[in-house]
Amino acid sequence: MSKTAIILASTSPFRRSILQKLAIDFTIKAPNVDETALPGEAPTELVKRLAELKAQAIAVNHQNALVIGSDQVAVFNSEILGKPHTHENAIKQLTAFSGQQVTFLTGLSLVNSQTGNVQTIVDEFSVYFRTLTYKQINKYLLAETPYNCAGSFKSEGMGICLFDKLEGDDPNTLIGLPLIRLVALLGNEGVDVLG
Repeated sequence: MSKTAIILASTSPFRRSILQKLAIDFTIKAPNVDETALPGEAPTELVKRLAELKAQAIAVNHQNALVIGSDQVAVFNSEILGKPHTHENAIKQLTAFSGQQVTFLTGLSLVNSQTGNVQTIVDEFSVYFRTLTYKQINKYLLAETPYNCAGSFKSEGMGICLFDKLEGDDPNTLIGLPLIRLVALLGNEGVDVLG
């Protein structure tokens, strides 16, 4: 019997970097999944569904693999936040977040292509923003240009300066891949990361 492959169903450099922390062999495959929310779909259901879809999209083409799928949204005032894409939109987002809480929901799915077993969870992480001035927001955005990041910040960089506190079980969740939960899901499939 051949060794079970571990595949990350993502092209995100952030997720790849996080998974490398576990020092396990894995490959990367790009899932081709429509990430559009369904009408009336709650943010929690959206990330759960998309994480599983991404993993399943890769698993169907591999006979003996554990496929990791993940999806993340940021939620503010019950609304899903998009990526700002421009400096002006990022200013608007961070101004709205000043003194407020933003919650990140990360869906994580592990699909065993051999047995068909699917494990899917949603991990939550909250950030509490300091009260920020326009000058602080502008300086941060010019320094880090996080225009392709939901919420207009990179917590792994200078973005940490924007916060009063972080709340959650795993700081990796905020960046897009909850490792503590992933280690447990892999363990359920007989993979001991420290073994």
